[in-house]
Amino acid sequence: MRIIPVIDLLDGQTVHAVKGERKNYKPLRSLLCDTPDPVAIARAFRDQLGLNEIYIADLNSIQSPQAADHRHLITVLSGTEKINLMLDAGISEVAEAKVWLDLGVRKVVVGAETLLAWTGLRKLPERIDRRRLTFSLDMRNGRIVSPCSELAGLSPLEALEHLHSAGWQEVIILDLGRVGSEAGVDRALLLEARTRFPDLSLLVGGGISGPAQLTDLRNLGVAGVLIATAFHRGLISAQHIKALKTQRSQEF
Repeated sequence: MRIIPVIDLLDGQTVHAVKGERKNYKPLRSLLCDTPDPVAIARAFRDQLGLNEIYIADLNSIQSPQAADHRHLITVLSGTEKINLMLDAGISEVAEAKVWLDLGVRKVVVGAETLLAWTGLRKLPERIDRRRLTFSLDMRNGRIVSPCSELAGLSPLEALEHLHSAGWQEVIILDLGRVGSEAGVDRALLLEARTRFPDLSLLVGGGISGPAQLTDLRNLGVAGVLIATAFHRGLISAQHIKALKTQRSQEF
């Protein structure tokens, strides 16, 4: 199971995301690093936790397509040694995805929260290497958040059915209301999704509470987890990550 740390970018610095209430986000305070500088945070994830696949949420771009993005900063991060980026920057068009991939981002994330048109569900996996695409099924209290009315009107499992049939290979199940809360994930939804779509690579984010939950999610067959708060508060450490990998190797 992939362990993927998250960096939330707002106005050039890393912020602490809590329950999707972005107007209240403050500069990050972390046990891993004494600065909210995104490059320093990324290096801390790499050097202290041994994690080099990092999820970047460009909150400026997600909240407003007209906002100044973090193009230079993200380019610097993508060029940092042994760091591979997954980027959510409000991408909803094929051309946008290609620009970021050409700039060195390893994977682009297309979020329900910013998907403008239903046609994008099929166009993107048809025209972009599917191994470099991830869809984020953004939810709040179990309901999909999207400006696309066709998508917003579906249940999460109905949306997964459409994504699966359109050729998406990897989907994040993300509850914005759980982000930063340590409240845990919707285990019942994950279990049903794994049962119905066994060949879909499922990632989960929002509410990861500690190492025991990582073990449980791995045992459910979840392909990866997105984590921020639990790292910065020391709830999940390098030792926990190493132990998880050791447990897995001992099972084979």
